[in-house]
Amino acid sequence: MKYVRNDILTIVSVIALLFSCLPSVSSQELQRNSDSINKQKLNTVIYTGAGLYTATLGVLYFGWYKDNALSSFHWYNDNKAWLQADKGGHLVSTYVMSNYAFWSLRWAGVNNNKAALYAGFMGWSALTVIEILDSFSADWGASSGDLIANTASAAFFTTQQVLWKEQRIRLKFSYHPTQLAKYRPDLLGETEMQRMLKDYNGQTFWISANIRSFIKNETKFPQWIDLSVGYGGTGMLGSFSNPTEWNGNELPHYNRTRHYYFSLDIDWTRINTNSSLLRFAFKALSFVKAPFPTIEYNKEDQFVFHWLFF
Repeated sequence: MKYVRNDILTIVSVIALLFSCLPSVSSQELQRNSDSINKQKLNTVIYTGAGLYTATLGVLYFGWYKDNALSSFHWYNDNKAWLQADKGGHLVSTYVMSNYAFWSLRWAGVNNNKAALYAGFMGWSALTVIEILDSFSADWGASSGDLIANTASAAFFTTQQVLWKEQRIRLKFSYHPTQLAKYRPDLLGETEMQRMLKDYNGQTFWISANIRSFIKNETKFPQWIDLSVGYGGTGMLGSFSNPTEWNGNELPHYNRTRHYYFSLDIDWTRINTNSSLLRFAFKALSFVKAPFPTIEYNKEDQFVFHWLFF
């Protein structure tokens, strides 16, 4: 249940933060006023973001915590769950929130370094608040692995932005439907939307590095092409191990297997356009791995080539 709750709150929080950042689509205006703070815009970012996030925490409390017993602060070791795929979710979620917070602060005129530091803290705190709530719940507990993932992701974003004044390496997500969810709809989702959030068998987490940003500017190599490596797991019908039956029905046997991927990708934020709508769409797409031919490695099948993998 913890994983379901965390995934849903992550999506709601991202949406809330996204709507608080809608003005950030005007990158040309940002460039003209990049280091001159606009107090009215900054207040809009702060109050809107804080209000929406408070509302999501209220939904979380009344939806999940209100009827659960409380306990003293305690830890819960889930570091071996889901072949660590859930930690990929924490990495990407914290990164997404940090990036949108940064765009919002820059829109308000906060300079690059301060915006990067504040944004990293905002992304980190958004996910870490969940761990604090979990730590006082009798049914769950704070996860050291989740906290490490949150911290590493926020630091990853901030370090790049301070060092390079840009994100040369992005954390991304992709999903494809699997057949396993039908065996455990309670855990892996009943609808396709739920499965996209809950079925770790179909989720892949990526690190995409922009090639052009690491080579000389004189080159004609496309500035929007990335190299990408990914990680995912399959064969998971339970968090730590696979049950042999569920709801009175015998479950098929699956080997819990780690998968590693190598592919190309697109950095949508590096595609020039005069359309505010496209700039907004490209920012959202910048956290989603683009489908490309992909080389996969796993212990069962060794090397596998996919003409198109997502």
